[in-house]
Parts: sequence; C-alpha cells; structure tokens
Amino acid sequence: MQVNRNHEILTEMIEHYKKLKEVESIGLAGSSTANTADNKSDYDIYIYGKTEPPTKDRRKIAEKYADKPEIDNHYFETGDTFILRETGKPIDIMYRTPDFIEGNIKWVWEGCNASLGYTTCFIDNIKKTEVLYDKNGWLEGVKKRVNTPYPEKLAQNIIKKNFAYLNDAMFSFRDQIASAVERCDFVSINHRCAAFLASYFDIIFAKNRLLNPGEKKLVPFALKNCKILPERFEADVKTLSVGEVSKRLPAADKMVENLRKIL
Repeated sequence: MQVNRNHEILTEMIEHYKKLKEVESIGLAGSSTANTADNKSDYDIYIYGKTEPPTKDRRKIAEKYADKPEIDNHYFETGDTFILRETGKPIDIMYRTPDFIEGNIKWVWEGCNASLGYTTCFIDNIKKTEVLYDKNGWLEGVKKRVNTPYPEKLAQNIIKKNFAYLNDAMFSFRDQIASAVERCDFVSINHRCAAFLASYFDIIFAKNRLLNPGEKKLVPFALKNCKILPERFEADVKTLSVGEVSKRLPAADKMVENLRKIL
C-alpha cells in the first residue's frame, strides 16, 4: 500500500516540477529502476535543463511534501533532498545540464575512453532511467544513443588501463596499499583498498560487457550477472574490504593473480 502511495506522490510532484520553465526533462533512476531497491532506498530523480530552476520555486514544491527539506546542496551535484512527510520515503533530486550527459556519452561510449574505476556509471544511469517528462524528446534521444552493443574498444581500454594500475604500473594501487600497511596508516589503507576495488570491478564488468552500476551491492550484482569471475571472487573482495590488516595485501595480490587468469 505504501509503495503505491509513494508512486502517487511522485507523480504529483513531477507535475509541479514540469511547470518550471527551466525544466526540459525529468528521469527516475537508481535502485528504483534497476530492480535493486530495498526499504532504505530513495527515489533518485534527475532534472535536466540548461539552467537550474530558482531555489525559491524548488523549496516551494518540496515543502508541499516534506518538513525541513535541504534545498540547493552542493556536496556532489546540485541537489535537493528531503523525506516525504506522509510515508518517510527519502527523495534525492539532482540537477544536470544536457551538455554534461552528452559530453560523458561522447567521451566514454562513443569515444571509448576509460577512467580509473566507474567508467560506465553515467552510461548505466542513463540507460536505466525511466523518462517521467521529456519536453522536446531530448532524454529519449540520449537513451537511444546508449542503447547499443557494448563497444569492444571501450571494454579493451577499460581493462588495459585499470589492470595496469592495479599492480603493474609504477606507484600502482598495490604499491600504495603496501606502503599504507607498512606505515600502519589505517585511513590510507581503507582509501587505497577502495580505489583498488573500484578498478577491479571496472575490469570485471568490462570483461563481461556489462555497464558499471556504481558503488552499492556490487558483489551480489556480479554474482548474479557476470558469467566470468575470478576464482575466490567473493571471499577475496570481503578480505580486502573488511579483513584484518595483515591479510589485505595478500588478498590484493591474489585478486590480481586470479584476475589475470581470466583476461
């Protein structure tokens, strides 16, 4: 019953945002459209336009549905966050320009350029976006641009760049983890292990020609969707993530060794 009410409120909210002249397209993405939502999941709403709607207009809409909304935060992207007064559902609204998304599609999906970790996250976000409003058809258009087979050159570039920096390059993530462990620098250990894992998962998803879904629930996602995985995948990821400090570096070495076998 509450799920239905959340959808009703969402539909009503979108009608208000549609009336703002700066808004060109609105999409729903995140766990709601990736079939990974749980009772702690929020609604990730993306509002596209060349300029952001005035904060006073955004606050007016938010206050119809929530107490003490946080409007115009800039922790990551420009956003408004609040919790629905009636149901307790968290709402995360992000404002993006069409140029930002088109630039990412051109650079990554069409230009086949890789980054260290998270290479195809924005592509995955667009591909899984449910279009809620599309004044001129722009959002449907960019969805069509990414609704194509995974580029082989992109997969190769992701694997090459990220695998080299796991272990083989000078000052690799492996080297950085080793230095952090030697110094007993616990903050750096966690930071470098997280970076190692970001590249590790980028490689695995590229190997399986899957888009990178981001940061959450990656192990179950990989176990469910990847046909090719390294030996001891789940156990080694757990050890590197939350294992004893003395076991972190051996786990990283084993992960590189087993990953090399499947590439």
